[in-house]
Amino acid sequence: MAGSKLSRRTRIKKGIRKHLTGTTERPRLTVFRSNKAIYAQVIDDTTGKTLASASSISKEFATTGNKVDQSKAVGTMVAEKAKAAGVEKVVFDRNGYLYHGRIKSLAEGAREGGLDF
Repeated sequence: MAGSKLSRRTRIKKGIRKHLTGTTERPRLTVFRSNKAIYAQVIDDTTGKTLASASSISKEFATTGNKVDQSKAVGTMVAEKAKAAGVEKVVFDRNGYLYHGRIKSLAEGAREGGLDF
């Protein structure tokens, strides 16, 4: 039973990525969360390059509070970095996680930061 959650998420992730790719016009905003931190990257899949990234354990991250508040701050931070790189529109890749809690909070923070998806 220990690997069932991970295998379920991997199966969902493969199904999502089958239909979702990041282009130069609309790169992919992907999310990874662990028990302690949350990470976000804006990736152009055609060139295979990361255009912007942010995490709750980076040095420039200074928000305290619960994990949902930290996720929203990470979303805002990645939106600012993406806009500085010239990205306005993205495709949101929830990476197999359910769209609630920290994932939803990160998405809302990215929208408030100016990303369109």
